[in-house]
Amino acid sequence: MVGRNTQVSGATTVGVVFDIGVILASEKRVMYGNLIMSERGRKVFKITKNIGAACAGSFSGMQNLMRNLRSKAYIFELEAHRPISVRSVSRLLSNMLLEQRGIFLAEVLIGGVDDQGAFLFLIDSLGSVISDKYFAVGSGASLALGVLEQGFHEGIAFKEAKHLVLESLGSAARRDVMSGTSIDMLIITKNGIQEESLDLYSRI
Repeated sequence: MVGRNTQVSGATTVGVVFDIGVILASEKRVMYGNLIMSERGRKVFKITKNIGAACAGSFSGMQNLMRNLRSKAYIFELEAHRPISVRSVSRLLSNMLLEQRGIFLAEVLIGGVDDQGAFLFLIDSLGSVISDKYFAVGSGASLALGVLEQGFHEGIAFKEAKHLVLESLGSAARRDVMSGTSIDMLIITKNGIQEESLDLYSRI
């Protein structure tokens, strides 16, 4: 596990590997300095039918970066005549960020399922890649990470993992003013990606 702190546009974004898949989730608040610009900022993205991404940090280039990553993954699959792996998507993004030399100030979680299993990677703004079973990034990372560390265990089932993700985001929302209570979530298994949106207000 890793907890990282990206004090750019605010966010709390988490990822957890469960027994047959990966959950990626992020709150939706968009900050400009101390001003809340929106509570509807999308920070989770489908990359392929079995791979997703979730971002924390600078919101301005996030959508464009994810569109480019999606296009590169699609081209890879056309040329290779096979589905791209989760690791390969993380390497594509790593190369894209390395070329930008830290211009894009954010951290990205790449998670998904391929023929080797379920995987989760963290890529920072300089292109460094780390793999683990759970991550928390963004301005509320330290708050979310405490919950993840306490509740995660190897082979965790989906319902418990989902509850853990929501509890970790709720912990951040209670204390971090840059993190909101509206949540987008991707639930990724070999059968595809299920999207959910919900509000944590009743939970905190």
